[in-house]
Amino acid sequence: MTPSFLLSLALVVFFIGLFGVLFRRNFIVVLMSLELMLNAANFALVVVSQTFGEMGVEGHFLVLMVLMIAAVEVSIGLALAVHMYRTGESVDVEEFNRLPR
Repeated sequence: MTPSFLLSLALVVFFIGLFGVLFRRNFIVVLMSLELMLNAANFALVVVSQTFGEMGVEGHFLVLMVLMIAAVEVSIGLALAVHMYRTGESVDVEEFNRLPR
């Protein structure tokens, strides 16, 4: 497979995630769409690293850092979703302003 095909595939997956973030109201779906966007960016980083890097591993370390940040983001997001459901019986994104402070 050519790098241009793989990068265009990553771009399509990124825009699918962007569509989910912008147009969905369920908080869990928004979190999954954010993860889809991060994974598309990671895939593009690996493709570019393999294509243009001298040893092909420079982008892999950056991908590992992004995966660690994504794991933290998901754990905080799921904690927020559980709190939203316990207080308001809903995980709608527009319910954020009703959470107790």
